[in-house]
Amino acid sequence: MNKRKLGTQGLEVFAIGLGCMGMSEFYGTTDDKESIKVIQRAMELGINFFDTSNMYGPYKNEILVGKATKGKRNKVILATKFGIVRDLKTGARSYNGKPDYVKSSCEDSLKRLDTNYIDLYYQHRVDPQTPIEETIGAMAELVKEGKVRFIGMSEAAAKTIERANKVHPLTALQTEYSLWTRDPEDEILPTVRRLGIGFVAYSPLGRGFLTGRFKTIDDLEPADFRRNNPRFQGENFQKNLDLVDRVKQLAKDKGTTAGQLALAWVMSRGDDIVPIPGTKHIKYLEENASAVEIKLTADEIDMIEETIPQGAASGLRYPETAMRSVNL
Repeated sequence: MNKRKLGTQGLEVFAIGLGCMGMSEFYGTTDDKESIKVIQRAMELGINFFDTSNMYGPYKNEILVGKATKGKRNKVILATKFGIVRDLKTGARSYNGKPDYVKSSCEDSLKRLDTNYIDLYYQHRVDPQTPIEETIGAMAELVKEGKVRFIGMSEAAAKTIERANKVHPLTALQTEYSLWTRDPEDEILPTVRRLGIGFVAYSPLGRGFLTGRFKTIDDLEPADFRRNNPRFQGENFQKNLDLVDRVKQLAKDKGTTAGQLALAWVMSRGDDIVPIPGTKHIKYLEENASAVEIKLTADEIDMIEETIPQGAASGLRYPETAMRSVNL
């Protein structure tokens, strides 16, 4: 029950995963002890798919996930990423898909996760300076060596996915997808479905906006990166609040929370889609997990999509500089 297949290579996971990024950085105050409880509670609820990256923290998040899943390795699916390089002094970001870096990053992630294999290894962002064939070739070698079971990409363009998949079958493509970010429907989803690649939807709750918990920008902590997100700024904030009010009304009619309705909609888009909402709190984890039980009728889906059509969100999903690194 509530399992979904990602790709055609044999990977099966719970219908909802857990994005762990915010447990270590980006979304304000962090608490490792509480986060470990969240991950362990997720396992009790049947969630077995945990998403992290070497750049979250940086590095801290992989260590946290490794600690939380210690002793349960055979019961969990660990997904991590490489490719975004952060300068620890300046905070500047760059991208690296060179084969040597792919392999050294994998070795480092294995140590931090305290495991001898990674279930799903993603290229976090495409490196425009390195041919994708070289990057995927190095990832394929990791599969042959038994250090990685399945490989994937994140925020890659359709043409790049095509080229990558010719080198080694991709199991999953991870990209932002939610009621207010539906651009993958144009090219990405048709491409991965044609190639037999699963789709992992990150930020399926619109970075928390679609839950209806935010009323003003002051609801976000001073260090929360969402304060710099165009959709959380100025007039965009109010316009997007209006969208959320519509979601809340639809959810009320259905007898669910706004967040549960948003997750149910993502899952209704296909059995090959697995959303990975993130949270640092057990109560929100439990709310999200129960969304797998919510079934939307065709009429309800039509109503949701008429109320919040594609492109309804106001503002870019990342600042302009960050948008330059997606869909390459």
